Amino acid sequence: MSLTPLTALSPLDGRYAVKVDDLRPIFSEFGLMHRRVQVEIAWLLALAAEPGIEELPDFTAPAAQRLLDIAGHFSLKDGERIKAIEAITNHDVKAVEYFIKECIGEDSDLGKAREFVHFACTSEDINNLSYALMLRDARDRVLLPRIDRVVEELRGMAHALADQPMLSRTHGQTASPTTLGKEIANVVARLDRQRKQLEGIDIPGKINGAVGNYNAHVVAYPQIDWRGFSQRFVEGLGLDWNAYTTQIEPHDGVVEFCDAVRRIDIILIDLSRDIWGYISQGYFRQSLKEGEVGSSTMPHKVNPIDFENAEGNLGVANALLGHFAEKLPISRWQRDLTDSTVLRGLGTAFGHVLVALESLLKGLGKLEVNTARMAADLEANWEVLAEAVQTVMRRHSMSNPYEQLKALTRGQGITRDSMRRFIETLDLPAADKQRLLALTPASYTGLAADLSREI
Repeated sequence: MSLTPLTALSPLDGRYAVKVDDLRPIFSEFGLMHRRVQVEIAWLLALAAEPGIEELPDFTAPAAQRLLDIAGHFSLKDGERIKAIEAITNHDVKAVEYFIKECIGEDSDLGKAREFVHFACTSEDINNLSYALMLRDARDRVLLPRIDRVVEELRGMAHALADQPMLSRTHGQTASPTTLGKEIANVVARLDRQRKQLEGIDIPGKINGAVGNYNAHVVAYPQIDWRGFSQRFVEGLGLDWNAYTTQIEPHDGVVEFCDAVRRIDIILIDLSRDIWGYISQGYFRQSLKEGEVGSSTMPHKVNPIDFENAEGNLGVANALLGHFAEKLPISRWQRDLTDSTVLRGLGTAFGHVLVALESLLKGLGKLEVNTARMAADLEANWEVLAEAVQTVMRRHSMSNPYEQLKALTRGQGITRDSMRRFIETLDLPAADKQRLLALTPASYTGLAADLSREI
């Protein structure tokens, strides 16, 4: 069966294929190959620029550009050639080395460079840097811009709905009112914090040989400061240099990256479930689209499918991200290969994150606030003013204020009139009594509106 969106095994390459297009150049096999070529070429150029390596003189500007073009013009045809070489070598990184040597060919200016391709490197020198570049590109080019779109959509809602009163529910029970904007502002504040941490994560890399000790480097060129050379090279790629590794960079930075994304996902799951609940309560309506069907059998339904889709995809992503966090930092002795196959799943995890973010944006754009439903809920629950009344009573040292309000309100229907009658009986200063008499569930929102607008 030929591979099409209808026959793809993964929904990311099938049903959701269009939504994850931006990640394909990064996390695909092509994307990994491309970055391996970039790292190999950068290493070769760095070796040539090192004065202590006499056998590899620095390249002329045109020769260096021809090398850079191997990576800069890397194409699908080049990727297919690497796969053909790999079919013979049965080694993916060695196939990249042979591909670069093929590209150099008989070039007179580059001839001396052939055997310095992959010089003193283990495959993991190339791989760890390639994956680090993939993560950085995915974060900066795809994930952060999408997260920012969601955050700014929520921030706009927080500001627009700053004054919209809403009944709170703690433990699922009626509680002191808030505003819809403030509840959204809470999410924005959480996302802002985690986004900042994701953006600030240093992504480490290493290039120090077969077991992390520069063994081959020192034997070949003992006079060179290989630690300094390694640090300059890794940092020159825009990565954080890791001085202490085995054969593999230990992936702690990858785990920190995944955990940062996972925390963002958890906040968005929380948001998705809350909005799902508010839709169920009737606080939000969803705008209708001509031709769409909510249920195959119940014509009246408009289901909150975008938030359900987001929750489901975030859950799948976090299952993978959690496995990465538990598995990747563990490697037997100086190296085992279990990380190799696991790292190839990074794109799958971030693909599900991307699908979820797109679903959230779509869902948020369809929401319409049902102010009448929210007002009716507030009017039906005057007992939520018990907190306000007993707090003012406490201020004036009245006897057993909490207990009095508990007796009045707990498990009993309280109306505007019954609450006002109780307040009238209280021996309070006139100004405080009038303030309580003027209070309604809709106006008892504290600083919620100000907090919403300041986010």
